[in-house]
Amino acid sequence: MMRDVVSQQERPVFEKFLHAAIDEARKGLSEGGIPIGSALGNLEGEILAVGHNMRVQLGDPMAHAEISCLRNAGRLPSFRGLILASSLMPCCLCSGAAIQFGIGTVVVGESKTFPGERALMESRNIRVVDFDHPDCIQFMTEFIRRRPDLWNEDIGVEKKD
Repeated sequence: MMRDVVSQQERPVFEKFLHAAIDEARKGLSEGGIPIGSALGNLEGEILAVGHNMRVQLGDPMAHAEISCLRNAGRLPSFRGLILASSLMPCCLCSGAAIQFGIGTVVVGESKTFPGERALMESRNIRVVDFDHPDCIQFMTEFIRRRPDLWNEDIGVEKKD
């Protein structure tokens, strides 16, 4: 059940990008990583890049899904107005990247398991659409239950002795 208003014209484009992000999240999980995926596209429905969280696989603390996706997009004349989809509400690192590059809309799979930085993005005129997608909620809930160590590392929660 999506909680944000989306036009009939936008819905299939947003869903296409979100499904690509979900596929990337599943790919990351199959590689032993954190199941967060992202896709970048334009209003015409063209997917320009995809990526998934690669922190575990690369040993790189900056390799969040949205950052990996933007890296995979390479140099574009402009990111202004593009749509960035993520299976999970972006953290402040990834929200900052969306702000920096002038992303127009961020489509999100869910924000129940992690609220992220919706208010920050919206304060910088980025439209945020949260699909509240049951598959995203389910696989993040299950991942957090099974691997709290990796999850806490990813979101910057220090391990308690």
